[in-house]
Amino acid sequence: MRSLAGKSIVLGVSGGIAAYKAAEIVRLLTRARARVQVVMTEAARRFVGELTFQALSEQRVLWDLFDRDAEATMSHIRIAEGADLLLVAPATADLIARLAAGLGNDLLTTLALVTRAPLLLAPAMNVHMWQHPLTQANLERLRQCGRLHVVGPGEGLLACGDVGPGRLADPALIVEAAARVLEHHDLAGRRVLVTAGPTHEPLDPVRFLGNRSSGRMGYALARAASARGAVVTLVSGPTALTPPPDVEVVRVETAAEMDAAVRARAETVDVVVMCAAVADYRPADNAPAKLKKEALGAEPVLRLALNPDILAGLGERRRAAGRGPLLVGFAAEAGTAAGAPPGEPISEARRKLAAKQCDLIVVNDVTLAGAGFGAETNKVAIVGPGTEALELPLLTKDEVAHRIWDRIVGLGRAGEAG
Repeated sequence: MRSLAGKSIVLGVSGGIAAYKAAEIVRLLTRARARVQVVMTEAARRFVGELTFQALSEQRVLWDLFDRDAEATMSHIRIAEGADLLLVAPATADLIARLAAGLGNDLLTTLALVTRAPLLLAPAMNVHMWQHPLTQANLERLRQCGRLHVVGPGEGLLACGDVGPGRLADPALIVEAAARVLEHHDLAGRRVLVTAGPTHEPLDPVRFLGNRSSGRMGYALARAASARGAVVTLVSGPTALTPPPDVEVVRVETAAEMDAAVRARAETVDVVVMCAAVADYRPADNAPAKLKKEALGAEPVLRLALNPDILAGLGERRRAAGRGPLLVGFAAEAGTAAGAPPGEPISEARRKLAAKQCDLIVVNDVTLAGAGFGAETNKVAIVGPGTEALELPLLTKDEVAHRIWDRIVGLGRAGEAG
């Protein structure tokens, strides 16, 4: 865990069922040696008691804008001016709306108006509230103020019984995000492009060739880059995921469309991360009408055409021009051959590193438990030229994403585009 020694963090707790998880956030922040001042909304006090936060933070919990004793010893102006970070977890739809409207109708929103510190929101709400256009518009309005950072929400079963995005991010991820905000943004001012998801190659209007990629790893990479200050473009194949709210999203379906989208933008970015599972082949013929079983016969033959290798094409363009973005590729292996040495996936990654003329290859075996398509975790190795492969343990995809960006930043070339 990164040290937050000497940092003053105001933790705002608003009134959602996830308010009880804020206690773990306080514990982790204080363990990282931060000074934590908890400020609760009136609604939050209905979900969890003040004494819990007071015991963990060793600070009096504040909530009343008109508390004379608190104002006599530590005015809200002083608290706001002394904060290094205002972290709100959970951030409900109501709290986000009030912040976006510039209201100061309780202590927490008043502090938000006064402080010049960065604002980190950890949203938690019903999936329909999160996806509502007004909630997204409120986040965009806050983003335009220039100091907003967002971590989460996570996806899964919500307290209300719905399934989808809206869960409070894991407390450890929230604390990690706070540490990154408080550190120098190592991708600040950089422009990065991330591809994600599968491609669908049409056979006829109702059928396609595709793969099992969910897009989770690519979306995590885009989310992590944005949290570290980058301007992010996400070129996404078909997925069921909600895009990160603070990135530009370009939606494509086929490999050819993804190739065109990436080529059109590659010369304007500093880093390209090709995380998408691009289909190697497409049907040679795309029938204009649904193919009938009767017309195809008992043993139909499907002719395939080779799709463009987007990463190799970028590598060749960079070599020819003598300049271009840093290039990172992904290699999804599906088990090793019988009797093959344990390092075969890494050997294959090194071959692709040279063949595609890129800077890093991230390789994983999608047949391993917890590391396959659609999983929320991953186990990867990061391979670069002339260095030992960095083999990571099984981690959440958000954690893997930050480890990958750590390695990219460590190359020292993230600003050498053109």
